[in-house]
Amino acid sequence: MIGTPNRKKRFEIVHELPKRIRLKSLILLAPDLDHNYLQASVESLTGVISVRINGPAFSIAVEYDGNREVRAAILATLDTIPKEAFLKGAEREHGVDMLEVGARTAAAAATPFMPIPMQAATSWMLGIPGIMEGLETLFTRGVKIEVLDGTVKALSLLRGDYFTSNSVGALLSLGAYLEEQSEQKSTDLLKTLLKPQVEKIWIEKDGREIEIDFNDLQIGDIVVCGAGELIPIEGTIVEGDGSVNQSSITGESVPVHLQPGDSTLSGAVIEEGTLKIRADKVGSETGMARINRYLESSLRSQSKNQIKSAELADKLVPLTFGAGLGVYALTRDAARAASVLTVDYSCAIKLSTPVATRTSMYTASRNGVLLKGGQALDNLAAIDTIVFDKTGTLTKGELIVTDIVPMPLYEEEELLSIAAGAEEHYGHPVAKAVVSEANNRNIKLPDVSGVDFIVAHGVSAYVDGKRVLVGSQHFVEEDEHIDCSYMQKKARQLRNAGKNLLFVAMEDELIGVIAMRDELRPEALEALEAFKEAGIKRIEILTGDHRSTALSLAAQLPPVDAVHWELKPEDKANIVKELKEGGAKVAFAGDGVNDTPALVCADVGICMPSGADLARESAQVVMLNEDMRTLVGAHRIALANRETLNNCLWSAVVINSATLLLAGMGKISTLAAAMTHNLSTVGILGYAAMKTSSAGQSTPQAVKEII
Repeated sequence: MIGTPNRKKRFEIVHELPKRIRLKSLILLAPDLDHNYLQASVESLTGVISVRINGPAFSIAVEYDGNREVRAAILATLDTIPKEAFLKGAEREHGVDMLEVGARTAAAAATPFMPIPMQAATSWMLGIPGIMEGLETLFTRGVKIEVLDGTVKALSLLRGDYFTSNSVGALLSLGAYLEEQSEQKSTDLLKTLLKPQVEKIWIEKDGREIEIDFNDLQIGDIVVCGAGELIPIEGTIVEGDGSVNQSSITGESVPVHLQPGDSTLSGAVIEEGTLKIRADKVGSETGMARINRYLESSLRSQSKNQIKSAELADKLVPLTFGAGLGVYALTRDAARAASVLTVDYSCAIKLSTPVATRTSMYTASRNGVLLKGGQALDNLAAIDTIVFDKTGTLTKGELIVTDIVPMPLYEEEELLSIAAGAEEHYGHPVAKAVVSEANNRNIKLPDVSGVDFIVAHGVSAYVDGKRVLVGSQHFVEEDEHIDCSYMQKKARQLRNAGKNLLFVAMEDELIGVIAMRDELRPEALEALEAFKEAGIKRIEILTGDHRSTALSLAAQLPPVDAVHWELKPEDKANIVKELKEGGAKVAFAGDGVNDTPALVCADVGICMPSGADLARESAQVVMLNEDMRTLVGAHRIALANRETLNNCLWSAVVINSATLLLAGMGKISTLAAAMTHNLSTVGILGYAAMKTSSAGQSTPQAVKEII
């Protein structure tokens, strides 16, 4: 076994062109190094076009844009591979390359023309590694596929049937190569989706908070992050404290309390509080935690179906081994026993699941829905109930300001300026609507500091040194004890018209109300009807809005079975729990920080593309565009994946059982049995890729690239 070599300064440049570099290192032979992880790490660098790793040749080739800074970043990434790239308690199997397949095929073809002594020497030389691997597997892991392969080779060699031994070896090598390529292609397709997105972030400069492009961030800049936001950098907290969720990075489910002096991890999400963080690292490396986390959850993790398939495949290997021994005991015919032993159920059963799953995930992504791993795919296929948060999910989430009602002594533009200043840093649809209206009116926003987001309630900030509150009536009136009685009649009129209300207070006095209207997504009705046709039994709507606003929306959507209004975040989660306790398989679709408890509680959490960072982190499914019909398509793909896996299982059982029976009866030779087994396995993998890909609109491209 090869141990993990020194992880510092280990790569050597062996060939270089202006836009291509090839390096070698023995670290690539380390059994615990995850090549997918390393490849994604390098591919995520800005300017990198493609990456190829050849494990057996311990080399990596990188194509990039020729920029010297990109070249330096590539070398730096390879010189310091993080510990997360090394799998815990597992060994990565080194694959078969085309050179080995060609050499074994040539040796098998030449065998009949060699002198007998040369046949024997060549065959034993090619067969001994497989026999030794079989013996090692037998004593360390029990009766597995390697034991079957090694036994077939040993029996053929002992009988002097050198052509059969070499031909079986060549077929096994070719089959392993094709199987590995199918799985690798599906993995590569998924990794094309991992390129980091350009982001906007807030920094503090000269006492003011300003928004800049993420790529313009400099080391030493002070980044401001509030509740519900993802921390985009590796840095050190200089001001503020808060509760931070690092579970997707560290695996620790309990949020940690961070304060000045503590370090932050890129990709963690703030649950409570506001942090000011000094940037210690900038550039593409700060996005690696998020990219690698997706790789961890999507490609390394296995769904329950994958685990069950692997367990079933392992249980069937001893059946074949026992059948081979039984045939030999009854017939004393080693050739017939060897024929039986070439039949292996496990390859098709075990490999079709990851190929189908990853192809489905890729197809769904190309059609606008990102699935975080195979379990999300399985869960999406099993749902029978969908619960939607209203705002930003069934509605556009693009609120439009319709009424600005200031208190006496205040003007409309003054009220809008104060509210927009406080809301400018907040990504909620309500905040965006207010800021957009101010921009449309060319209103200059005031200086703001001390912004604090109160989840599901509103915003507290200091505008020109005065404390301003912007949020729901419940937040302003009941939580902050500000008198809103003057606006009660007007508020009732606006709500009866189906509008959302925002109350604004300054220095403990109400200064006005801003009303907004949200529009139903044009495809919402079509999507809900499609879900019902696909077998979804129940659809419910949850909202924190007033009763009249909620009922006005529900009246436009006949497929909806129930609507709930004036809910708090914990109320939404409780409704999801009650549905689950009643036996329902529940999906919850939302986009806000206040939706997070329900997203976590549901069997499948679904986040809209414009969702808050905390919602995106909590969800198993993230929509990549706003069209609700893409979610219908993802559900269809999940159902197709389930059907495909079932078909693959039964195809593998039927074909291999028939081959096993014919081999046991002596009707087919060892070579024919091996050929039938390997061709059927490759055919089943091709079917798995084709069938799952055809469930989406990107069929031709996905199938071409996988098979």
